Amino acid sequence: MRIALGADHAGFALKTALAQFLVQQGHAILDVGTDNPDEPKDYSDYALAVARLVVDGSAERGIIVCGSGVGVSIAANKIPGIYACLCHDTYSAHQGVEHDNMNVLCLGSRVIGPALAEELVAAFLSARFQDQVARYVRRHGKVRALEGAPPRS
Repeated sequence: MRIALGADHAGFALKTALAQFLVQQGHAILDVGTDNPDEPKDYSDYALAVARLVVDGSAERGIIVCGSGVGVSIAANKIPGIYACLCHDTYSAHQGVEHDNMNVLCLGSRVIGPALAEELVAAFLSARFQDQVARYVRRHGKVRALEGAPPRS
């Protein structure tokens, strides 16, 4: 799977560890930065870069890391077509995809460690939207309508 991966300075170390993990798992990484943990960077820039790659189809999913995960989640969700969630447990990481069509996972490097991050990423990437379940499709359609997107057939 092609994964867009980005982080601000606070998320740099976890992003680096996740990039290695993802490559070991056979995924292709589109790393949008940051490449310098010592220079403060705005999380919104990396949320936008990841979101654009997911929306335009260059990446199938996205992962964004900042200190808490909250900022990148807020920023990414401003982009139509992005359904980003901050997850700290594996149930939410897979259920968000299966029921809600989540396409971007947000993580907080100051909240979780690399081992849990790997578990969350694995749960997120192995999950598929259950588009055969009418209520999930209906609910996702309502979310798309909130952003002004046309309903999917």
